Amino acid sequence: MISRRLHGAGLRAGHMQALSLGSIGLCIGLWIRAKTVDQDERGNAERRALFVGLWPPMIWLIGDSLERHE
Repeated sequence: MISRRLHGAGLRAGHMQALSLGSIGLCIGLWIRAKTVDQDERGNAERRALFVGLWPPMIWLIGDSLERHE
């Protein structure tokens, strides 16, 4: 049902897979940036990077469901 709505909105499997790969790059960028902030803010920045690191599998699986729908 959700995959039909996403497909109807114009999203395709390739778009979601590209977003998944992009979120991996964002996670790595946030992790590197976390190493440059001071000690007080480092924990928050690392948690942000880990949170973004949870996105790629979810986005990839949404792309797989769109691919099956196509």
